[in-house]
Amino acid sequence: MRPTVHDIAAEAGVSLATVDRVLNRRPGVRRQTVEKVENAVTRLGYVRDVTAANLARRRVYPLVFIIPSGPNSFMRVLESEIASAMARSGVERTAIRIETVPPFDPAAIVRVLDALDPKQVSGVALVATDTPEVRAAVDRLSDQGVQVATLVSDLPGSRRVHFCGIDNVAAGRTAGNLIGRFCGGRSGKVLVVAGSMNLSDHMDRAAGFAAVLGREFPGLDIVGPIETNDDADTVRDAVTSALDQVSDIIAIYNLGAGNRGLIEALAHRRDRTLSVVAHEVTEHSRQALSDGVFDAVINQDCGHEVRSAIRVLKAHADGISPLSEQERIRIDIFLRDNLP
Repeated sequence: MRPTVHDIAAEAGVSLATVDRVLNRRPGVRRQTVEKVENAVTRLGYVRDVTAANLARRRVYPLVFIIPSGPNSFMRVLESEIASAMARSGVERTAIRIETVPPFDPAAIVRVLDALDPKQVSGVALVATDTPEVRAAVDRLSDQGVQVATLVSDLPGSRRVHFCGIDNVAAGRTAGNLIGRFCGGRSGKVLVVAGSMNLSDHMDRAAGFAAVLGREFPGLDIVGPIETNDDADTVRDAVTSALDQVSDIIAIYNLGAGNRGLIEALAHRRDRTLSVVAHEVTEHSRQALSDGVFDAVINQDCGHEVRSAIRVLKAHADGISPLSEQERIRIDIFLRDNLP
């Protein structure tokens, strides 16, 4: 039978109220008494049910999500998933708010992070631009006791507690294999379109993609990555220009956003057979798959990522480790034939 707080009180020779104060780290207990209770906990092998304790105390977890503003379709879907989590706040005992910042603006991220009151926030989920100043701001917040998880794009080298997103190197390798197979042994060039190489997810996808092409498809050479800040109009113009200037491009990998612009650029290229792989199932990419403009779309479940961020931040606020298997985000591959 598992030991209880009654067993601890009897073992330590103190009252139940004293055990409760020690376990919940409340003041007013002498150091000698604290040590007696802690020693009793160790001897008995008592494991506290933090979730039950927090439920009994009706603890609420104030969380902040920081995401890019703008027309990026995936980010707007992500925002809607956060809004859905806000609607569940009463059940999940959270108090969530969303802070939007201009995309690819590390200074704006730093301003939001530095303005947070550690007394009012227990955790932050952040779509991060990977720069030294953002890493430093995350570390400052961590030093003040606020847990930070990265969302979609990681911040390696910082003291964030968890990354809620897919393995982006594996996603890039997956795209490389798809492109190689779709090209069917043809030789030529592959145009790679990125949002920003200051995003770790874009850097990782590009690295994984290049590794697979270099190892398994030596007849395919990479053009780019060309950076577009995930702006659809910039994607359209950059892809149009590349196709005009390089005659032997036979495939395109868009590892970022701006798929509307890619679709517009390809609308005038029906004379060329292009294999195309993109990311994220949105209104535009879904239509492009259905119409045969895209061959495949690699997707991540942003609803799972939001739920994962909430679980992870709550767990770390309680001083317990999240379940790694539950928080692993799956890489999905969609073709025209298996669109959800």
